Amino acid sequence: MARGIPIHSAQNIQMARRAGQLAAEVLSMIEAHVVPGVSTETLDRICHDHIVNVQGAIPANVGYLGYPKTILTSVNQVVCHGIPSPAKILKKGDILNIDVAVMKDGWFGDTSRMYFVGAPSTLARRLVNTTYEALLAAIGQVRPGATLGDIGHAIQAVAQREHFSVVREYSGHGIGQVYHDKPQVLHYGRRGEGLQLEVGMVFTIEPMLNAGRCETKELADGWTVVTKDRSLSAQWEHMVAVTPEGCEVLTVWPSSSATAYAPV
Repeated sequence: MARGIPIHSAQNIQMARRAGQLAAEVLSMIEAHVVPGVSTETLDRICHDHIVNVQGAIPANVGYLGYPKTILTSVNQVVCHGIPSPAKILKKGDILNIDVAVMKDGWFGDTSRMYFVGAPSTLARRLVNTTYEALLAAIGQVRPGATLGDIGHAIQAVAQREHFSVVREYSGHGIGQVYHDKPQVLHYGRRGEGLQLEVGMVFTIEPMLNAGRCETKELADGWTVVTKDRSLSAQWEHMVAVTPEGCEVLTVWPSSSATAYAPV
């Protein structure tokens, strides 16, 4: 432990990697089903059945703090934690974030990505691409001796360059045998400040950028978070492990067009 933050062995990271790859595979599998006319409830059912029946894993979100579904589906102005519903039908031009977590042999995997439902607007495409670029910039900062402030600063710099805002109320988190663990990974910050990274730390980086202002509000369902000004929002998420050489992404999306959404 470092300041109460788990330091994982290579064997433990292998377990986290396995869970992360299962979560990533769900996002790849569901891509073909993200089409105009489908309900987010249908997407949730497909993901649930795949996790349980194909992967032999546990949908980690079901029942977590009372959450009722397998995935979180955040459409357009929904920042995060959107609840799948039969009444929410995707239409052409929507942008959608699907966030999924699985548990396998006591280890958690957690990742999310954006999808275009048909052709997006120019603004929507630029927001989604910029958010992905911000994620990559943050991952590029992860190495022993770097700080959490370096990660946040990298995200903030990309967002500000494109005149987008960074959501501040929600953050990345440590993950392993605990779903949400230390450290808290803020998506804004100053270089050189905050916790110094050590080999064996495992955490998520999951920036949320808004096309308008950064302020958000939670809806009456107690989960869904939207932009206060109703502007579009986008999010991408990866799990990473700090390695002696730098970092390893534990949730690489297999056989997917995810990387086509933004420059690498």
